[in-house]
Amino acid sequence: MNKEFYAGNRKSLYQKLEAGSLVVVFSGHAPIKTNDENYPFFTNRNFLYLTGIEQENIVLMAYVGEGTIEETLYILPPDAFAERWTGRRIKEEEAEELSGITNYKYVAAFQNDLSRQLFSGNVKKVYLDFDKVYENTPAVEAYRLGNYLKEHAPFVGLGNLHPIMKQLRLIKKPCEIEAMKKAETITKAGIEAMMKTSKPGMYEYQYKAEFDYALAQRGVLSPGFPSIISSGKNNFKIHYYDYRGQAQDGDMILNDVGAVWDYEINDVSRAFPCNGRFNDRQKLLYECIYNTSEYMFSTLKPGVPLLDVDKIIRKYTFEQLKEAGVCKNFEDIGTYMWHGGAHHVGFDVHDVVEGSGLAVPGVVFCVDIGVYHEEWGIGFRLEDNCLITEDGCENLSRAIPRQIDEIEAFMGRR
Repeated sequence: MNKEFYAGNRKSLYQKLEAGSLVVVFSGHAPIKTNDENYPFFTNRNFLYLTGIEQENIVLMAYVGEGTIEETLYILPPDAFAERWTGRRIKEEEAEELSGITNYKYVAAFQNDLSRQLFSGNVKKVYLDFDKVYENTPAVEAYRLGNYLKEHAPFVGLGNLHPIMKQLRLIKKPCEIEAMKKAETITKAGIEAMMKTSKPGMYEYQYKAEFDYALAQRGVLSPGFPSIISSGKNNFKIHYYDYRGQAQDGDMILNDVGAVWDYEINDVSRAFPCNGRFNDRQKLLYECIYNTSEYMFSTLKPGVPLLDVDKIIRKYTFEQLKEAGVCKNFEDIGTYMWHGGAHHVGFDVHDVVEGSGLAVPGVVFCVDIGVYHEEWGIGFRLEDNCLITEDGCENLSRAIPRQIDEIEAFMGRR
């Protein structure tokens, strides 16, 4: 992404705010893991979407006036000792090249500048990024500042930036879609690497190593989200991260994985038999979810209510399972379908977007169909990334083997 992308995102945000609004967004900080060790830093995705900067303890403040915008980015000052330990701090010229913001100060000036804005008489409302997931969490800067404003500046309104950001992030720009397509090619390489090396007796951590290595060879140092790679009975743990199971002959290998490129995440689920050949029951269940997936990609188009996608998936999958003699009554579908069938994807793997309206061109979400038959010991899902186009939809991950014949043919060439 270039600075025009991030500048455009900020412009779209400011256009949705009334004059007299003050926007404050924090990049965040790495929480303490233990003693003097922190968890790896992960930038607040809304801050990243607005600035393109990945560094902790940075603040964006912008005043929206009558036809004017005053933007300031507060960065960390140079510190030779700290940088020796934790790496270079971003400089003004670098931050400008990334974000397009031209006014910079060191972060120590933020509190005084905020007070000056609050007591200037011009600010009617302060907008902070209140994510309900972290509501009232003291460690989150937005909530600390919100509580401070309630106590020390009660004359100023308090607004939530989060719903507005959800609207902005819903429709992907062409550069975002190109990044998603690039991520898909890398995800494909990772999944195919697992399929090429698969054999009975292989451990889940070995599958994971194959996937991670394929990504690293293509410049992706870590996946877009923690990989879910499981075998056999472990497939019945939807979010499974243990990786210590050993694939037995006849087991299905489930992988829910994805690369990331230019911050855009690709989220794909594939399942394949560790020995390269589906048995009859595996084929029966796989065809059910494959048929549902194909139906969805022939049905999704502009105007489809986004909240109806999961309902359509469950209804059609039930019809497939009923025809296969697996599930007789729709009331029992929850026995075999344990999770929703769709979610948005983008800067986050479960993207923070406004998903209650109608599908429109540029919306990207995952068609995520899972079937779990505990009595048979078979559970897996098929997940692809769906881009809504002007007249239908496009499966962005269609090139990753997904039909039984092509999976078996690919694995047969090992």
